[in-house]
Amino acid sequence: MPMRHAYAVEVEWTGAGAEGTATHRSYTRDHVVRVEGLPDILGSADPTFRGDRGRHNPEQLLLAALAQCHMLSYLHQAASRGIVVTAYRDAATGEMETAGTGGRFTRAVLHPVVTIADATRAADALDAHEQAGRDCFIASSVAFPVLHEATIVADGRVVAEHAPGDRAAAEGQR
Repeated sequence: MPMRHAYAVEVEWTGAGAEGTATHRSYTRDHVVRVEGLPDILGSADPTFRGDRGRHNPEQLLLAALAQCHMLSYLHQAASRGIVVTAYRDAATGEMETAGTGGRFTRAVLHPVVTIADATRAADALDAHEQAGRDCFIASSVAFPVLHEATIVADGRVVAEHAPGDRAAAEGQR
C-alpha cells in the first residue's frame, strides 16, 4: 500500500505597490516563499518576465528541486551499493520554451560530478545514476525528460563519464 506524504508552503506576493495590478508595469513580481521553521526564500519572476534578478525565480527553483532530488536519490543508491562518495556537485541546466502567454520546460540536464573513494567502483558509481533517476520523486512527477551527464572522479582524476552517445539513449527513457 502506498504511503502518502503531505507538504505545505506559503507564497505571499509582496509587490503590489500603490496601484496593484492596474497595469503590467504597476507592480513587481516579488514574493516570499515560506516553509514553517525554515528561512524565507525571496522570489520573483525571471528578469525576462519583468522579474528581479536578485531573487530566485520558479524556473530556477524547479531545476534546483530536480538536482537536489537526484543527488539525494544517488547518495542513497551509493550507500546501498557500498560506494563511498566523498563529494558531489551539480551544474544543472534546463530549457524552456514559451508560446503566447504560457510556456513549458522541454528538458533538464543534470551534470553531477561525483568523487568516490575507490576508483575500482567507477562503473557501478556511474550506473547508480540510472536508478537514482528512476527513484527521484521530482523527476518522476514532471512531464519532460530529466537527463544526467555524470562524471565520476577518484584519486583526483576522471575515471568514468557518460559518453556523448549515452544522451540519446537517456532521452529515449522518458
